[in-house]
Amino acid sequence: MSMRLDKFLKVARIIKRRTVAKEVADKGRVEVNGRVAKSGTAVNVGDEIKIAFGNKDFVIRVDEIKDSTKKDEVSEMFTVLEETYKER
Repeated sequence: MSMRLDKFLKVARIIKRRTVAKEVADKGRVEVNGRVAKSGTAVNVGDEIKIAFGNKDFVIRVDEIKDSTKKDEVSEMFTVLEETYKER
């Protein structure tokens, strides 16, 4: 099973709104398995996603794909592999 990148980021509650997730991806700030990804890129279990937020980079591994989640189920969807803060 796969899911669109923007939907995964929203369902996993990494980014609150799907429209914001779409904007972030379409600006080239998200990579899936080392490649710059657009919002429609398919995400599968085992993929590594790197997201460049304003002052930090965030790398996660997709562990599970669900169409919807409750707050307490979010931790099952991904594992944080790396979190680096950029100096200003």
